[in-house]
Amino acid sequence: MDQNTPHHGPNTALHDPNTALRGATTPHRGANSARPAVTELRLSAFRAHRGAVFPLGPLTLFAGASGSGKSSALQAYEALARLGAGDELESVFPDPAACVPEWAEPDRQGRRGFRIGCTVDGPAGPVQLDLAVQAEPELRVVGERLTSSGQTLLATALRDPGRSSVQAAWHTAGAVAVTRAPLPDNRLGTALLPLRVAGKTQGQLQVLAAAEQVVVALRSVFACDPQPQRMREPVAAGEGRLRRGCDNLAEVLHRTRSQCAKRHARLAAAARVGCAGSVEGLDVEELADGRVRALLGRGGERGATPVGRLGEGELRYLALALVLLTGPGVLAMDRAAEVPEAYQALTVLADGFDRCLDLRQARQLLSLGAEICARGHTRLVGAVADASYARGVDGVTVVDLVT
Repeated sequence: MDQNTPHHGPNTALHDPNTALRGATTPHRGANSARPAVTELRLSAFRAHRGAVFPLGPLTLFAGASGSGKSSALQAYEALARLGAGDELESVFPDPAACVPEWAEPDRQGRRGFRIGCTVDGPAGPVQLDLAVQAEPELRVVGERLTSSGQTLLATALRDPGRSSVQAAWHTAGAVAVTRAPLPDNRLGTALLPLRVAGKTQGQLQVLAAAEQVVVALRSVFACDPQPQRMREPVAAGEGRLRRGCDNLAEVLHRTRSQCAKRHARLAAAARVGCAGSVEGLDVEELADGRVRALLGRGGERGATPVGRLGEGELRYLALALVLLTGPGVLAMDRAAEVPEAYQALTVLADGFDRCLDLRQARQLLSLGAEICARGHTRLVGAVADASYARGVDGVTVVDLVT
């Protein structure tokens, strides 16, 4: 591969644990909130992005025309989140060749790949995770680096292409300065460290603190993209955890109405602003076959309107408002159960945040998001076509992308 491709050769720091463990990186910016959060996304070489570094605030909107890379940025974030949760590369990147930049030429062995990374702030201070993935001729991790306070805590390298493992080295600072061991080449090494590091030395404790901070932040992600065409039909009443496409909206409203009265009332208030006509409440009807359907209470002679009759913009608006107003216990996501909720911040990824919405709905949803995110327990990263209505709004970070 040439110098512009995301794959690093065997002599670079990313693939040499001894060199990487001695290297210095981003200066320490000081410890932050008790809730770990991704504050920077790095797309060194991913799809259309090259050398891109994006700051992430409590509420961040990627804005730009079609083809500018908005969705790619969110896809990279979600990929890191799934790897942090322990998913294997094959499930995270079903079409890895599509993640390789078009300008990336194969090396003499025909290898091409991509690089992504992030910074996670929290009690351990800023921690950087960088990952190099080979997409062709076969999908595998070829290098990973975890750094904090100017010190690389973990570095992995692909030493033997014939083996399905990478050589890992992590900081020990005991009788042995560095511990070396093989790790699978289809998993994120950082997510495996809590199972491999004993935590007996100060260095090991530093490694564990950094790795756990990254894993907690990445696992606390809910990616959603409401699908109005699938939200119109009644659904079976079950455990009431909102799925990615929000197709079980009625099921979740059935739960919030009885268990979360305050949040349900706030959602009804949001419906009054974002849905056409008079809205007096948000109700759920139990049908004879055991299914449920959501209704907008209209009051007077109009009675109620099934949400299946609403426009696509209204349905997407309701679904996103529900995501913001509920919480991880109502969302279909796998958080770090061993970590108290007070130490986790939910991050919502919403591609097409303003899709199908009119300006009034977009403004109201943004206002609701800014209010919720200002409390510190929820963050939002969305993609929009036009962020003009969001500029200058307190607590909102707009990242402009150009084609």
